[in-house]
Amino acid sequence: MLLKSTTRHIRLYTAEIRGSEFVESDKVLTLDVDPDNEFNWSEDALQGVYRKFDELVESFSGQALTEYNLRRIGSDLEHFIRGLLQSGVISYNLQGRVVNYSMGLPRVESPESEGKW
Repeated sequence: MLLKSTTRHIRLYTAEIRGSEFVESDKVLTLDVDPDNEFNWSEDALQGVYRKFDELVESFSGQALTEYNLRRIGSDLEHFIRGLLQSGVISYNLQGRVVNYSMGLPRVESPESEGKW
């Protein structure tokens, strides 16, 4: 049975992608990070999310793959992304299709605010 967890910036599926279709799998998790391109990502930041994902999946090793466990992984990744944003590792994509500020207002430097972050 296909399980999925969807948060604002993380989508997890118990499936493989073959061509343009999902094929259910009880051995593979597929991760989609920031599907709406709300953030500007460096390769290092994106790899950090993948490493965190691997750590979280490993922490559930031996447990049943349930919707609850999948949602916990998705939620933990969402918090990890919030940390990246708050620390300035990633930033909002102000030219993106979706400008939601779902994780707080963006930091915009100005002469008045310089050095106050």
